[in-house]
Amino acid sequence: MKAQCSAPPKPQDVGGQHRNVQPFSDEDASIETMSHCSGFSDPPSFTEEGPEVDEEATQEDFEYKLKGFIDLTLDKSAKTRHAALEGLKNALTSKILYEFILERRMTLTDSIERCIKKGKSDEQSAAARLACLLCVQLGSGIESEEILKTLGPVLKKIICDGTASIQARQACATCLGVCCFIVTDDITELYSTMECLENIFTKSYQRERDTNGISSTHNTVLHINALLAWTLLLTICPVSEVKKKLEMHLHKLPNLLSCDDVNMRIAAGETLALLFELARETEADFFYEDMELLTQKLRALATDGNKHRAKVDKRKQRSVFRDVLRAVEERDFPTETVKFGPERMYIDCWVKKQTYDTFKEILGSGMQYHLQSNEFLRNVFELGPPVMLDAATLKTMKISRFERHLYNSAAFKARTKARSKCRDKRTDVGEFF
Repeated sequence: MKAQCSAPPKPQDVGGQHRNVQPFSDEDASIETMSHCSGFSDPPSFTEEGPEVDEEATQEDFEYKLKGFIDLTLDKSAKTRHAALEGLKNALTSKILYEFILERRMTLTDSIERCIKKGKSDEQSAAARLACLLCVQLGSGIESEEILKTLGPVLKKIICDGTASIQARQACATCLGVCCFIVTDDITELYSTMECLENIFTKSYQRERDTNGISSTHNTVLHINALLAWTLLLTICPVSEVKKKLEMHLHKLPNLLSCDDVNMRIAAGETLALLFELARETEADFFYEDMELLTQKLRALATDGNKHRAKVDKRKQRSVFRDVLRAVEERDFPTETVKFGPERMYIDCWVKKQTYDTFKEILGSGMQYHLQSNEFLRNVFELGPPVMLDAATLKTMKISRFERHLYNSAAFKARTKARSKCRDKRTDVGEFF
């Protein structure tokens, strides 16, 4: 079948082979794609008031744009491919598109594989993030297994490739960990993935041998992502494997608390808190030999007043390490409440916090929407089937923009006053000298 170049393609033709049909030039495609991307930046809201719309027509238009994005992932222009990947990513964070993705998962997987293999830093990172979202949408079935089977070797190759960009490697490390977490049936793949990630972040252990502290390098962000992805996978390991990992890492991880990168210190601290939680679950009489030395380090970080560190970093670090110290010393966890729609979820342990933080990082502003509607995530957090709300209930939940503005203004003023009082009490005199 020959491509018709004399007239623009009809909507039903857009899903055809992009290699034969070029609806835009590279420059036009980039502009068109970016204009569409902005339309997917925010998840749907039930609080906005507006005229009634034809939902079926809107959905058709939405899917038509997505088909265009899929075609543009094969474009010759790197800028266009990257914008198309971002458009797909924003769409997948803002809506549940299970049926649409299910029909096109092989095409999407092939496009992602091609972008990771042949693209540059930004394109590889966007493709890796899109792969995460595909698996989040499809859940822990055979479809996600096929995606991981195809992309797993490619992701591992990029992670271990010292010549690849750090941005791409850290995105691939997160993607590999999340996709493997979703596809939990293959225990061999789980162990293989954890070993791959261990080979990355344990290099920070090796740097500590010849120095009193660990200096951050351009690889530190990669090591942080690898450590967090590894920690996520540890939460689904059998008890026997958890014990092995505890023996391997529990005495080495405290060394990372000396790193001069605040994010590495925080990642190491939260991982330690989670390891202690798992250790006490597997062994009721768990005993850690270097407890006194460890608590001294944690207490120092929880009260750090080092004037050479940024104030923002110190405040963030103190807040985290106060909780880590309580977890290690007192087996305590400060319960957090997450509200989404008419529901709420309680985060009451470090395992749950690690899982929530990981998916929040991937889904961004779409996290609350997915907690309401995504069956896979609801299973992970034991929320049960999605709560179905009728039109009347949704209408009673709506508030006008003016009412919402008044509420937000009042909340902001109250929060500002409360924080001002706290600042007066917590001011560290050492910071001003």
